[in-house]
Amino acid sequence: MAENTEKVIDTQTNETQTYDESQIQVMEGLEAVRKRPGMYIGSTSVRGLCHLVYEIVDNAIDEALAGYCKNIYVTIEKGNIVTVEDDGRGIPTGIHPKMGISTLEVVYTILHAGGKFGGSGYKISGGLHGVGASVVNALSDWLTVEVYNGREIHFQSYKYGKPDAPVAVTGTTDKHGTKCRFHADPGIFETTEYEYETLLQRMREQAFLTAGVRIVFTDERGDEPVVNEMHYEGGIKDFVRYINEKRTNEVLHDTIYLSAKTGDSLAEVALQYSASYNELILSFANNIHTVDGGMHEQGFKQALTKVINDYARKYKFIKEADPNLMGEDVREGLTAVISVKLPEPQFEGQTKTKLGNSEMRSAVDALISDKLAAYLEENPAIARTIMDKSMTAQRAREAAKRARDLTRRKSLLASASLPGKLADCQERDPELTEIYIVEGDSAGGSAKDGRERRFQAILPLWGKMLNVEKARVDKIYENDKLQPVILALGTGIGAEFDITKLRYGKVIIMADADVDGSHIRTLLLTFFYRYMRPLVEQGHVYLAQAPLYKITKGKSEYYANNDEELEKLLAEVGQDCKIFRYKGLGEMNPEQLWETTMNPKNRTILKVNLEDAVLADQIFNVLMGDKVEPRREFIEANAKYVENLDV
Repeated sequence: MAENTEKVIDTQTNETQTYDESQIQVMEGLEAVRKRPGMYIGSTSVRGLCHLVYEIVDNAIDEALAGYCKNIYVTIEKGNIVTVEDDGRGIPTGIHPKMGISTLEVVYTILHAGGKFGGSGYKISGGLHGVGASVVNALSDWLTVEVYNGREIHFQSYKYGKPDAPVAVTGTTDKHGTKCRFHADPGIFETTEYEYETLLQRMREQAFLTAGVRIVFTDERGDEPVVNEMHYEGGIKDFVRYINEKRTNEVLHDTIYLSAKTGDSLAEVALQYSASYNELILSFANNIHTVDGGMHEQGFKQALTKVINDYARKYKFIKEADPNLMGEDVREGLTAVISVKLPEPQFEGQTKTKLGNSEMRSAVDALISDKLAAYLEENPAIARTIMDKSMTAQRAREAAKRARDLTRRKSLLASASLPGKLADCQERDPELTEIYIVEGDSAGGSAKDGRERRFQAILPLWGKMLNVEKARVDKIYENDKLQPVILALGTGIGAEFDITKLRYGKVIIMADADVDGSHIRTLLLTFFYRYMRPLVEQGHVYLAQAPLYKITKGKSEYYANNDEELEKLLAEVGQDCKIFRYKGLGEMNPEQLWETTMNPKNRTILKVNLEDAVLADQIFNVLMGDKVEPRREFIEANAKYVENLDV
């Protein structure tokens, strides 16, 4: 074979370089993980930090799924050291036939090593990439692991992914399992401070999805340990019950649980309707949350619509000449958890957010078609409740269509028409444009005068906005405060939503830093989450951060977003200065608003992320729902975190 050598001119130095085999870098061992951590854990933010814990816990969960583990102990020690211990079989410690070293060392130092690649170690596993333990090891400045096999304790320690010494026997024991203890490398992560609530949500989710397993999660970093023990014999049935207990809407019937096994695969569904207008469907494959759905979710939705329509036709809830119920009708107020477990899942994309196995669509479809249909026949009272809920949703949808058509006929939502108060931008490429949704005409006027009109659009809002948590979609189309937002963004809402029609790449909410401004932000975020959710999921929604203080010293002006920044500024510029606290955006002139809040070179804007669908659903429901008591409890629990309260 001829040698492949190419001459390349370096444009910086004009020197000729040789591009041949010597230029190809091969990173040994776990160097690739340390070089590009984002490829393996998503990011080096707190989100990636928490992912380290997920990887080790997932290994313990795999043991539970295989039937060998009953208890998992997860502890955050002082100094943000994490310990995960399980009572499973324990990682094998014998000499690996191919690598010639202890199998324990192989698992913790070699990528794609584990019992999940075609062997008989696990029939069902979530950690399919097999990189969990080795990646955690690579991204920790130190890690230790102990394995208990009922006779001996095998131990090994590592620094930056490299073993300090071979695996050694350090004692005797009569227990089984694996204990991993590690400290994330502060040289890689932006922070090594774990978010307890984020981890707790994940631990609870895993406990629900693995019926019978007991997870004890402890945080020892405070003055007193915080302990949460999670153990749910009812599995996903308890999961649905838990979700709806946290919501403020009345449930309409007992939770329905259905399951069926086909070969080595298992499909489970738990569902319950409430008085809510919103649906929440969570799907999982091998305990991995498939955020983007997939075949199992498709099968569920198709079968649910068909079963309810068949029942409605059979018992004359729908007259012969009337149209069928649509999917959105039969899912209004529905909370459902779909969980499938299968030997060889096919996930679309590295992030495993969508299941591609077509056989699981058939499996879930068959489960719902057979067992839900039988359940409705055997429980006519619950069936009638579901029919009434679906029929009411259908009437509301038809009313919404009439309201939408009416407003279009009035040209309020016609494609050629834009809101009268919208100051549009000149650029038409959504990737280059942004719209500021501004509280009040006064601030809107300053924003219009101060903006860069080439790519920034301004939409002022005035008056009280509709709380969509308490309204169906027909009321939204009739609301004169929300119509301009719908029209300006161009995507439509609800079932009609089309992200490809979005007119602005960034949707920035700009409101005062007071109680009323917070209310406006919450109302808008609730609207986006409930009726334009892909906007949030795909990272198009932002919160502007206007400064709270202006500091003047001589002819110089400085701005601070909060009290902490104010203190730092005062320490830098000295005390002989004037401090002005802004009460609202309207107090800024156009130049100030541009420099502090709208100029991409200087501004701070917060991207609204959707990390946990269950938690987001609960928060919006509690804050904006009908019941006062859950809202009071939320405020009391979180009051200590409030800053810059303006009343």
